[in-house]
Amino acid sequence: MAEQSPPPHDEETVSFGFDAVPRAEKAKLVKGVFDRVARNYDLMNDLMSAGLHRVWKDAFADFVNPQPGETIYDLAGGTGDIARRLAKRADKARQRRGGRPARIVVSDINEDMLAAGRARGEDTLEWTVADAEALPFPDASADAVTIAFGIRNVTDIPKVLGEARRVLKPGGRFACLEFSRLAVGALEPAYDLFSFQVIPRIGRLVADDEAAYRYLVESIRKFPDQEAFLALIREAGFGRAGFRNFTAGVAALHYGWAV
Repeated sequence: MAEQSPPPHDEETVSFGFDAVPRAEKAKLVKGVFDRVARNYDLMNDLMSAGLHRVWKDAFADFVNPQPGETIYDLAGGTGDIARRLAKRADKARQRRGGRPARIVVSDINEDMLAAGRARGEDTLEWTVADAEALPFPDASADAVTIAFGIRNVTDIPKVLGEARRVLKPGGRFACLEFSRLAVGALEPAYDLFSFQVIPRIGRLVADDEAAYRYLVESIRKFPDQEAFLALIREAGFGRAGFRNFTAGVAALHYGWAV
């Protein structure tokens, strides 16, 4: 990688991008980032990924395959981009098979992100302010738990995975979409150049916030690679766990079933 290695941190600190910050402060710092980017978040996703995030999210929703009558919690759901895709697929399945509507709950710690989503006028989703590390949902109450481009921003990844496992019914499915590590090393120089030079400048020009988008890039580099994250999913008690890469590993879909 072209960038300087991030500083080490101990058990009392966690990474906030390439910085080490007190564990108790990370959630507030992350909330500040998303408070600032909420209004332009979906536009910036298009610019940052050249629209590819839409392809990845469609494939992710197809994998989850929501069905009529299911309860699905979308953690770190932000503006509802994933939840709307899930709702659309559940509605199509209901038109074919009948049954009750699916219940899809968008959960996010950031009120501004949820407000930006509700402002679109979507009225079939439920919206709740909640910390993914301490979900307000009952045990064994969900058929599926999803999280997309959010788990790298939490303070304690194993705690989020544990909460996802707790709220899933036996046989329920967990699916996570997240930026990951390139599977083709020859692409790394160009990827680094785009990530560390172009994306922060786009953030400055479009959202007037270069620092927020530099953090988002750094948080991707600090996130565990595909195999390391898969190990965490298995340690949380999920069976039949695995992953598939999208776009040479720029993003990856990880999954597992509650057993």
